[in-house]
Amino acid sequence: MAILPILQYPDERLKQVSPPISDIDESITSLIDDLLETLYDSPGCVGIASPQVGALKRLVIIDASRNAKAGENHGRMILINPEILSSEGEVIAREGCLSLPHLTANVKRAQYIRVRAQNEKGEWWEFDASNFEARVVLHEMDHLDGLLFLDRVASLKTDVFRRKRYNVLDEKTSFSQEKTPQV
Repeated sequence: MAILPILQYPDERLKQVSPPISDIDESITSLIDDLLETLYDSPGCVGIASPQVGALKRLVIIDASRNAKAGENHGRMILINPEILSSEGEVIAREGCLSLPHLTANVKRAQYIRVRAQNEKGEWWEFDASNFEARVVLHEMDHLDGLLFLDRVASLKTDVFRRKRYNVLDEKTSFSQEKTPQV
């Protein structure tokens, strides 16, 4: 397992559409392990998509439970070849992204979704997600289609913000705590 470097906007690979995964082999299993380690090494991160590490495959990992405000959620989910079956409602909320670490934006997303995906064993399953968890799933699935949250904002002038950081110093080091979850 390895912590992988995150591609940063404007890297062109972030704008490419990822093809479906046809065979869940050892390379996919290894990529899942690396994505899990990368996600859990990133403070505030609740989701990661394989294109963010340069692997153009339809694979995302979600763990909305890492955010205290997430509400009811499914915990850690590995989604291979995910697809949205239905969606309802609309909510505007703030989003951040590992690939755009210095920005957040107000993004309109569906409030309720039904998703179909394969798990790491290749088995198809369906689940419903709402509110914050739905937002995370939709955000990560956008990466599979070469979309970033900036592509979803109504106005780059009024809906995009510099990420707020709160510096906390201890005796030996300084570090930043993120206010907006990174999805």
